[in-house]
Amino acid sequence: MATVKASHKFARISATKVRPFADMIRGKTVSEGIDALRYVPNRGARVLEQVLKSARANAEDRGARNVDRLSIVEARVDGGPMFKRLQPRARGMAFMIRRRFAHVHIAIDAPEVG
Repeated sequence: MATVKASHKFARISATKVRPFADMIRGKTVSEGIDALRYVPNRGARVLEQVLKSARANAEDRGARNVDRLSIVEARVDGGPMFKRLQPRARGMAFMIRRRFAHVHIAIDAPEVG
């Protein structure tokens, strides 16, 4: 079976908030990954959980059997573009406010036997 991918581009959350959870599920099976993310009380875990469920549904749609036993071969969170705003500060200065986006990518595949 070929690798099945799912991604969420332009997620309205900083990539640094999602990356620890991507590291947590990388290399696990799909069912282990969903169970691990389900009980984490962070918004970043919710975003990653949705993308993982989407990848699982994509694999099921392509005719894969035992979808929950497929392993997560890639869990990557890249930084996206930023909304940049200026915040006025004292004495005529201005600070830059950066509203960050993230691109979340997940790929699942059958585990290698051997």
